[in-house]
Amino acid sequence: MLARMHGLGLLAMAMLVTVVSTSRAADLPDPFLFADGHRVTSSADWNARRAELQELILQNEYGHVPPPPKKLSAALLLSHKLKPFDAPHRQFRLTCDCGNGREISFVIDLLAPAGDGPFPVILTGDWGWHKTPDEITRRILERGYMLAEFNRCELAPDNAEQTAELYAAYPGGDFGAVAVWAWGYHRCVDFLVTLPSVDKEKIAITGHSRGGKATLLAGATDPRIALTAPNASGCGGAGCYRFQGPSSERLENILQNFPFWFTPRLKQFIGHEDQLPFDQHCLKALCAPRALLTTEALEDLHANPQGTFQTHVAAREVYRFLGHPERIAIHFRHGTHEQNAEDFDALLDFGDVIFFSKPSPSDWNFSPFPDLKPAFFWTAPSPP
Repeated sequence: MLARMHGLGLLAMAMLVTVVSTSRAADLPDPFLFADGHRVTSSADWNARRAELQELILQNEYGHVPPPPKKLSAALLLSHKLKPFDAPHRQFRLTCDCGNGREISFVIDLLAPAGDGPFPVILTGDWGWHKTPDEITRRILERGYMLAEFNRCELAPDNAEQTAELYAAYPGGDFGAVAVWAWGYHRCVDFLVTLPSVDKEKIAITGHSRGGKATLLAGATDPRIALTAPNASGCGGAGCYRFQGPSSERLENILQNFPFWFTPRLKQFIGHEDQLPFDQHCLKALCAPRALLTTEALEDLHANPQGTFQTHVAAREVYRFLGHPERIAIHFRHGTHEQNAEDFDALLDFGDVIFFSKPSPSDWNFSPFPDLKPAFFWTAPSPP
């Protein structure tokens, strides 16, 4: 586990990772600089700048996340003890009344640890990709966390047809599938906060790859989410548009293959990434001062681990300005494009730090790229 090594072992492992064939379109934009040219100097200023950044990101990258439904109801589908874990298992169908006779429904699956709670929750939207493996589920429950899962593709299929009911419910919407999937996370949170078994102050969300993109957007736009943990989310997620590592996916590539994930306005920046009024460090900064953990694999070059570290370092300046640099973390492991047991162990460890103030041996800001220089020259203003 690379990020947890110390002393000479850590140095030796770091030296195995070299920076090669990188490209840089421009310096990362200053998140503290308003569009009119003046700079943040206070917490109130940051709140206003945060709102400005959020609008810029939604307008130009994902489209605006659809509004909450007029009503959300839950119907219990099953309730029993799941034998492999001897854990209370419940499924509910959530129905969202969006008005005008439009309803969207999907299933949420809950597994709780032993005891009465309330429990912290890890929520993932990757159920349609695969159910969380038993080994990882067992670790989550043994650590005292509830596991909540839904299938984000029940809300929007992962194709360009846009046949989902949500598009019909909001025909004037400019959103792509990532924003729809983020909306699904928000609706799950709507439900979770009504359950006595859930600790409403300790909700963490995660997702892998394209699910990680939705996770990051969902966490950035919902203050009820205490810990956001995208995994291997790459281009359009925790990666960087301006700073590209070797073999990383670029804006041109992702919009050629998956234009429906984003708002159509994003295509104007192909080949002009330096003209984007933000980069993904700004999306990460929208989570501040709530907790953010990015988990990455060093051999997953397509997901731009070097660029992801650049956005981490830049976003940490915002956390530092707000007085909570300890609430942003990054974890690297060796391996390829998956969300495995080590990624979940890192999430549970950092969750314990954030939710229960438990000590951790990890260096949550460790860089495995010893020769990598920051892609920006600005620094945070003096803390308010």
